[in-house]
Amino acid sequence: MTQPVPWNDLQDFLAIARSGQLARAAAAMGVDATTIGRRLRRLEARLGRTLFEQTREGQVLTEAGEALLAQVERMARAADAIASDGAAGTLTGVLRVSVSEGFGAFFVARHLPAFASEHPGLTVDLVASSGFLSPSRREADVAVLLARPRSGPLVAAKLSDYALHLYAARDYLARHPAPTRATLGTAHRLVGYIPDLLYAPELRYLDDIDARLVPHLRSSSIQAQARLIESGAGIGVLPHFIAGANPALVRVLPDISIRRAFWLVTHRDTRRLARVRVFRAWLADLVARHRAELLG
Repeated sequence: MTQPVPWNDLQDFLAIARSGQLARAAAAMGVDATTIGRRLRRLEARLGRTLFEQTREGQVLTEAGEALLAQVERMARAADAIASDGAAGTLTGVLRVSVSEGFGAFFVARHLPAFASEHPGLTVDLVASSGFLSPSRREADVAVLLARPRSGPLVAAKLSDYALHLYAARDYLARHPAPTRATLGTAHRLVGYIPDLLYAPELRYLDDIDARLVPHLRSSSIQAQARLIESGAGIGVLPHFIAGANPALVRVLPDISIRRAFWLVTHRDTRRLARVRVFRAWLADLVARHRAELLG
């Protein structure tokens, strides 16, 4: 008699398929990579199939793995629906939200406690980093991206435009001549991103002002850039929602304004889950109420 496959083993398989790496899957499941690797080998032995090929980048699904993934994802959606809707409307489970570092740290995190208080049974992972998790690979339930995805099984809606301006510290301006468009790249130190570490082309802010401008102090982190500018290191581009309310910073060359957009993205198969629907609605309402803070 064929033994049923334990659901826990299938959850491990799903975590590996979504993350593409044993280490990342292990972290998501709260175990070490050796343990999840052993569980995978046990599952493959039970099924009599090889589910992943090992590559330099990590684990890649085989044809058998792709077929199993489709089945397991249907099971996971059913389990998610039970967890989200089964407790008299109370949201439970884990909601993973991927946002840009600046938007997550300076905007979403400030308001997220209110959402958590409304839904105490829900665990919220706010992944605010230099880069995005992929909703198409189920690495995140909701993502706020800097551009509308061009492909994949995704549903995207524009969340909001946001404005960016040039800022400098008051003491920097006291020590240096007033910047002009002509002297910005020659008489002033610029703060910006490291070009070859940009995780999205929308972050090439200086190109919008003058393609010849080159930052002299560079960081992959917008939080680090904000601290550098605030400490008087130079002039740089920051979102208004980061710098606009900071009394230590002054907007320079006010005729220069850069506009970008946030896109709210979910996987089409999970967008109707209660926790995803509720968070999307909450975030859209939050952004609408704070539009002036984003647009400057």
